Amino acid sequence: MRLSLKLVGVMSLSALALHLFPEVAGAQEIAGRIYGDFPFIGGRVAVWGAAQIHLLFAAFVLGVPMFAVVAEAVGMFGGDQKYDKLAKEFTRLLLVAYSATAIWGAILSFLLITIFPNLWVYLAEIFEVSMWIYVGLFFFESFTLYLYYYGWDRWSQGRAKLGHLGLGLLLNVFGTAVMLIANSWLTYMMSPPAEVTSDTPASMIDAWGAFANATWMPINIHRAIANLVFGGAIVGAYAAYRFLMAKTDEERAHYDWMGYIGNLVAIGWLIVLPFAGYYLGRELYEYSPQMGNTLMGGFMSWLWIIQAYLIGVLFLAGNYYLWVGMGRIPGAERFAPYTKYMLVVLVIGVIVWATPHTMIANREEVDAMGGVYHPFLGVLGVMSAKNTAVNIMILTTFLSFLIYGRANKEWTVPWAKTGTWVQAALFVVAAAIVMFYGIYGYFVSAIERVDFSVYQVVAVLGAIFGVGIIHLFMLRGAKSRGAIRWGQMPPRSQYALFILAVTFTWLMGLMGFARSGIRQHWHVWEVIQDTSEWAATPALGFAAIVISACVLIFFVLVAFIFWLGGLAEKPIVSNVGTGASD
Repeated sequence: MRLSLKLVGVMSLSALALHLFPEVAGAQEIAGRIYGDFPFIGGRVAVWGAAQIHLLFAAFVLGVPMFAVVAEAVGMFGGDQKYDKLAKEFTRLLLVAYSATAIWGAILSFLLITIFPNLWVYLAEIFEVSMWIYVGLFFFESFTLYLYYYGWDRWSQGRAKLGHLGLGLLLNVFGTAVMLIANSWLTYMMSPPAEVTSDTPASMIDAWGAFANATWMPINIHRAIANLVFGGAIVGAYAAYRFLMAKTDEERAHYDWMGYIGNLVAIGWLIVLPFAGYYLGRELYEYSPQMGNTLMGGFMSWLWIIQAYLIGVLFLAGNYYLWVGMGRIPGAERFAPYTKYMLVVLVIGVIVWATPHTMIANREEVDAMGGVYHPFLGVLGVMSAKNTAVNIMILTTFLSFLIYGRANKEWTVPWAKTGTWVQAALFVVAAAIVMFYGIYGYFVSAIERVDFSVYQVVAVLGAIFGVGIIHLFMLRGAKSRGAIRWGQMPPRSQYALFILAVTFTWLMGLMGFARSGIRQHWHVWEVIQDTSEWAATPALGFAAIVISACVLIFFVLVAFIFWLGGLAEKPIVSNVGTGASD
């Protein structure tokens, strides 16, 4: 708590200083030292690393409470206590993670103040009101978290339990509001209002226009979904760690079930995440075609090749975990032969998605190809092919979840056969629409091709929604083919959960670099120029080293948190795997 108040104090003093000394509020030049430095790694890398690790922990403490409250609600209204235990176990981890978030937030604030004082004071002048609100929300969020955890056993029955669930919901409201405020600060640096120029005094800038800037809402949506994916991935990684360390069958069953839930949340929201990315990219292009071209068609475009491989790993690892998990489900063997065909579709999709539009080639190679575009790779490297590939991969992954969910079910509704055929038809129609617009996109202008991606997204989401609704109605009265044998998973399945967590964390760092890097030598796009010695955008190889170091530091700290979480824990006595079908 003291660390949280230190961070609050740093922000509050900065806002107070602007009231006492308003003459320092100019956009380009502020009295005193312009830039500081940091030993060995330089000022920019120091701020970069602190910001990245802070944001990873912030995603942890935003995503996991969402997971915990939903689990508590399911346990409360469904009468299954194992969900309540799951929620409490992860809330306990939040206490340490919250302190780590505050520590890195304080480090980031001090680094910004000492290394980029001009930028700090300029932003504080514009966002001083939201900073005070941020302070208040941070304060209430802290106490709500403590009440939520330490009141768990005392408020566990009747109306008191409903009030406790309300505390969890309030914790998520405070956390989300904190995220929305912080997002306004960073998106202002990307997309300040058009009327703001380098000559505009900070005191004359409309606070709400700066707050609700062009990319604020797309970032909010994208980050909210990403936090859910990240929370599920961390849950899965923790469950895998505890599964591998388990000493009894009861513990293995409990953490096997927990890993399944984590994977379900992570991959389920990962299916939706690319659509939020499309929305963000579209708004970014509309705000500044120059930034959009730098991101998608300039030197940053090679980041998308790395991103494609990483997301391919996420899809493959998530599906692999489900396919291996089918080995513990009676009745799943009838679906096992189809997984190899699904694997082929996923691999082809990853190959297409990861194909570059242009190649790094010397003059002789360009002459041999007959131009800068390879005659075959150039066809697969355009967005028509990539949008088609990722949408087919999403449909395939959803099919894996559907098969997993019906593996041990025997339908009793009279229309079950018809429902299955309707589900199959929805998959086929969605795939046909995706393929049609993917191919047709080669024969239209770039603007029309962008619009086609919307039709593909609508088709896939429509199929997912329709198939899911039919599946829920078919589950009514369904008989079980046998209890799921929780805990009977090979160790290799748990490594897939580790891969999910590490890959998604690395991906978050990569995309954070892309979002910040497209500003190039601007602190605030076309308003405040970065004139420091670090102004040049770093090379991709150097960026990969910094991101990897941040991910390593984060997971070392997370491993410590996992270890702490088990110190005061009582042995698990679980009803998972005792014969109840899940």
